[in-house]
Amino acid sequence: MTAAIIDGKAFAGEIRERVANQVARLKEMDIVPGLAVVLVGDDPASEIYVRNKNRQTEEAGMASFEHRLGEDTEEQELVELVRRLNADPQVHGILVQLPLPDHIDENLVINAIDPAKDVDGFHVINAGRLATGQSAMVPCTPLGCLLMLRDRLGDLSGREAVVIGRSNIVGKPMAQLLLRENCTVTVCHSRTRDIADVVRRGEIVVAAVGRRDFVPADWIRRGATVIDVGINRIDAPEKGEGKTRLVGDVQFDAVKDVADAITPVPGGVGPMTIACLLANTVTACCLSHGLPAPQDLTV
Repeated sequence: MTAAIIDGKAFAGEIRERVANQVARLKEMDIVPGLAVVLVGDDPASEIYVRNKNRQTEEAGMASFEHRLGEDTEEQELVELVRRLNADPQVHGILVQLPLPDHIDENLVINAIDPAKDVDGFHVINAGRLATGQSAMVPCTPLGCLLMLRDRLGDLSGREAVVIGRSNIVGKPMAQLLLRENCTVTVCHSRTRDIADVVRRGEIVVAAVGRRDFVPADWIRRGATVIDVGINRIDAPEKGEGKTRLVGDVQFDAVKDVADAITPVPGGVGPMTIACLLANTVTACCLSHGLPAPQDLTV
């Protein structure tokens, strides 16, 4: 038995196509969805990520607003920029790229964003709405994971799901989304006793711990669907001096012989994150104009 490889890159392309179609319909009503991205400092990984976001935003036909601030930017200056973007009718989504410099309180900045424009889904109000089953902006990575699970498995009702990791960005919202799908959900973390036995119960396993090769094959139930959220950069001397490569949280080569389906790293969850950011921006734009959220872009 060899697992089917869930092609996140191809599926993200489908999501971006849906976004572009919805943007074209909005433009017929003289509405142009706009995404503002704020980058503080010069972190190389963030630079690449922001550049990709801007490119894909423009390719989808949306307006892209980029704000670059220096590493020494004061917290209040950043908050004031967020408030201006909140008040700008051309901006429907606001994303402040994380991490921020140490002298800036990330929670303060995130919670300064208008929840209706919080396309990252990190605002405490959106987190609370998601946890209580209300309509909310959903964090992009868990949203992408859920869309892939639905596409692969159809109805998730009654399935046993295990989420490894309890971060506010992935683990907790992923668990809430799976609960909304009527799964039976267990969240594992660093203090979980007998974690291997717990993970083996999962028909669905979502690994989001940020530790390379953390999940071995003997933790995985035969026939499970495995979503690997981990993105860990390691040395790759076989590619040349100083070269690196990406690996996930799951021991891919071993697990693919046990699972029914699995996402690779790279090419799995990663491409879905930006695609879902675009989807959230279109959703925010529609709702701000009193239009229904596009059903093929939301959960």
